[in-house]
Amino acid sequence: MKFTEKYSRIFQLLLPSPLSIALLLSLITIIVAYIFTNTGNAGDQNYLITLLEFWERGLWNNGLMVFALQMMLMLVLGHILAMSPLVSRLIDKISVYATNNARAAALVCFSTIAVALFNWGLGLIFGAIMARKIGEKAHREGIELNYPLIGAAGYSCLMVWHGGISGSSTTKVAEKGHLASLMEDILPAEKLLELPSAIPFSETVFSSMNIFASIAALILIPLLMYFLGKVSSGSNLNRLAIKEAYIHEKKTPVGAEKIDYSTFTTKIVGSIILVYLGLKVLQTPYISTFAFITPNFINLSLLGLGFFFHKNIVGFLKATEHAIGGASGILIQFPLYFGIMGIMKESGLVNMLSTLFVSNATSTSFPIFTLISAAIVNVFVPSGGGQWAIQGPIIVQAAESLQTSLPKSIMALAYGDQLTNMLQPFWALPLLGITKLKAKEILPYTLMMMLLGTVIYISALLLF
Repeated sequence: MKFTEKYSRIFQLLLPSPLSIALLLSLITIIVAYIFTNTGNAGDQNYLITLLEFWERGLWNNGLMVFALQMMLMLVLGHILAMSPLVSRLIDKISVYATNNARAAALVCFSTIAVALFNWGLGLIFGAIMARKIGEKAHREGIELNYPLIGAAGYSCLMVWHGGISGSSTTKVAEKGHLASLMEDILPAEKLLELPSAIPFSETVFSSMNIFASIAALILIPLLMYFLGKVSSGSNLNRLAIKEAYIHEKKTPVGAEKIDYSTFTTKIVGSIILVYLGLKVLQTPYISTFAFITPNFINLSLLGLGFFFHKNIVGFLKATEHAIGGASGILIQFPLYFGIMGIMKESGLVNMLSTLFVSNATSTSFPIFTLISAAIVNVFVPSGGGQWAIQGPIIVQAAESLQTSLPKSIMALAYGDQLTNMLQPFWALPLLGITKLKAKEILPYTLMMMLLGTVIYISALLLF
């Protein structure tokens, strides 16, 4: 692992914090827009003010702020569900099979990927808690364990999430009218009418191409972690000597407190929500297209499951307190990405980039170019939602010009966005907090996963 260890040291030296990256990217976007889109004099200070106005409008864009809240809720509600007693017991039962380093790495990786294909927030926290509990088990029982490898396995969810049913771009394009809203200031009115009202999951997440890619990832990435577990040595587990408690405070309720401590309260609320969702799905036209799966549907599902599987309101609220901190990055950084989008969209940078894409791509090569560009952008914009806001208009316009498949192009962006999450520690922050690991400890192993993932996703784009 010498090469990856050297790489991780270089990466840590060159890469500042995710917030600093967002601020630097905002500054770079302003400079680039000023240089390439300023049609006035080179020293025109008024245009600089105009660019800042574009940034401000993007920063507080109502539609995008709603999207930011949707993404925050996905992470928080997924975390709350992962901390419910039932899911916690499930993790304990699975951990029994982690009898050595290789098995533990493969088990954590497989389980985390499987859960992340359902929900990225749940997968991230599920993987983190599972890695932590396996580390504690190894510490108690004296099992030699490469704990950073196990932590990296718990982070594998972020390399498949955008191809699952909670992916940012795929859930947004499944909403009626989203594409027209996204492109309203970019494409002429007659072209807007040609855009599909919505792109259902049957054409993206549940397409043959993505099913192939997801199954390949579910099989090959855990096998890689198993191999790395075989050839790597153990690490110091003393950091886990004090076990964090995920249990609920026991107290004798008095008066109205009985509502907060009653199991009946959460079960009835959760059941009402889940039954309502079931009836809503059954009443949806063309149910086989999975068009009913939107950010709001996913979040309401997680809310219902979270209530149903928690013992009581007190337990639910305690899990919420644990979960809310992991969403702080979204709260602060998403608006910055929306500001970048405002500049790119209103200054004309989007059109310039789209022209560059079209002039250097064919209908066959465009999805590959999209994957590569999305992978690069994701290092600096570590947010699927923020990235879709910035790159989505470029992809839609270029795909329309090249007459290539828009659903395939959207999935290419999703694949590229996933890959470099293995290099960008932004989304690893909740996992690092739970496992007590550092980013530089897991990076050598996540790099290996990224290389394998590149082969998987490019193969899928070429084969389908």
